[in-house]
Amino acid sequence: MKAFLLAAGLGTRLRPLTDTIPKCLVPIRGKALLGWWIELFRKHGVDEVLINLHHFPEQVRSYLEKNSGGIKFTYFFEETLLGSGGTLRVNKDFAAGEDVILVFYADNLTNINITSFVDFHIHSGQQFTMGLFRTKNPTACGIAELNGDNIIIDFEEKPKFPKSNLANTGIYAAHPLVLDLIPELELTDIGFHLLPKLAGKMAGMEMKDYLIDVGTHESLAKAEIDWKNYITKEGALI
Repeated sequence: MKAFLLAAGLGTRLRPLTDTIPKCLVPIRGKALLGWWIELFRKHGVDEVLINLHHFPEQVRSYLEKNSGGIKFTYFFEETLLGSGGTLRVNKDFAAGEDVILVFYADNLTNINITSFVDFHIHSGQQFTMGLFRTKNPTACGIAELNGDNIIIDFEEKPKFPKSNLANTGIYAAHPLVLDLIPELELTDIGFHLLPKLAGKMAGMEMKDYLIDVGTHESLAKAEIDWKNYITKEGALI
């Protein structure tokens, strides 16, 4: 199974920590965030991953050369950031021939059951599925309106007047043909430029698994405490 792992962000809110390391290598309970992604991928059979690089790319390459866990990584260096949608658009060939392609934001720490998520996507009959969670701050998130058949009938990025509190997790399953809908802009964002086009044509799955964006010092500190509940005494993912 193939996946995109979007990891090129600067991590500005985590400075000064990210003045010397990329955000995806920030440690959580003694292991780099990227290392937890590798464990999760191995657990659920994700064996090929395209990862985009920008901030300290040589550190990411060096880490993966030693810690890939048998996963085949394809590196895509962005000298100028293309945005989440732009990365997918220019790497459509990576997804060619697949029935399902996965997309993950590397900013997140999660133990999502990828296998169940893919099964949900396949049984939905839709070409795109978004992971969802309940948020207390919907104006700061991408918000989905879900009908009784688990179809997202409306999506808006950071709405002034949210129609629900179901927020985008940055976890997606899709048929590769969906990538053709991404416009050719200099900077293209999945939330602003792709997801609104899929309203009425994509499924939404509310996640019950752990997920936190570790993009701030506060959330990183919280993750450090929370994560002990999801790993063994030896430090492996449960």
